[in-house]
Amino acid sequence: MKVLSLLAAAAAMFAFSMTASAAVDADAATKAMKDNGCTKCHSIDKAKKGPAFKTVAADMKGKADAEAKLTTFLTTGPKIKMDDGTQEEHKALKDPAVVKNLVQFILAQ
Repeated sequence: MKVLSLLAAAAAMFAFSMTASAAVDADAATKAMKDNGCTKCHSIDKAKKGPAFKTVAADMKGKADAEAKLTTFLTTGPKIKMDDGTQEEHKALKDPAVVKNLVQFILAQ
């Protein structure tokens, strides 16, 4: 039993250290949003042409596939239907590290 307790404690510490080392870089996410034109249609807390990132995070909260869905969306460049009926091609992001940080930033809102 004592060995199992030690293993569980070690696993918990490892999981915590993985989370801490994978912290979101908000400055890099903000730069990526500006560099890729995301702020043209999105903001953190106010709807523009596109939804606010807080709204996206709230809609995806608790969904196991949230990170995967948002990653796919940001890397495939789908056509977006706007409220006024027009369509616009969403820019596809290429750098996996930038995408991962941006996805985590959006979901943390």
